[in-house]
Amino acid sequence: MNYLNMNNEKVLPVVTELNVLLADYHVYYQKLRNFHWNILGKNFFELHHKFEEMYNDTKIKIDEIAERIVTLNYHPISKLSDYIEISRIKESSPLLSDKEMVTELLNDHKILLKQLYKVIDRANKASDEGTIDLIGAYIRELEKSTWMLSAWQKDTNEILNSNFIEAKETVTS
Repeated sequence: MNYLNMNNEKVLPVVTELNVLLADYHVYYQKLRNFHWNILGKNFFELHHKFEEMYNDTKIKIDEIAERIVTLNYHPISKLSDYIEISRIKESSPLLSDKEMVTELLNDHKILLKQLYKVIDRANKASDEGTIDLIGAYIRELEKSTWMLSAWQKDTNEILNSNFIEAKETVTS
């Protein structure tokens, strides 16, 4: 660990949480493939393309997380059985509607965000700026993806929170 100037005792909890994140992303990746292959209905073209975009992005993240673990001088977990055992994201049926698929992914995003924050917490305690930088970008990207999927689920007559606009109108009146 000398080349990174980090304490092994402080880095081990980071690696542990990165391995959980790696498992979560692997199961999430396969779920995205499942949904990509099995989407049906009027939203087929839109969601088929979106799910492919999401699994391609996830594949890159999986590699980056594993390489970060190696950079920290540890072995990443790499067995499918370990991923399924460790992941908090669970496999899904291919027999879901488009709305059920998106709801399932939004629930997975909550799990991923919780784990990403856990990694950030451990990395902060270890002064591991490389992991903090990597995971911070993942949080930003996942929040944006969550917003987009949430917007897709809404009815066209729904609006965003307008408290700020209403408050501004009151002040200027």
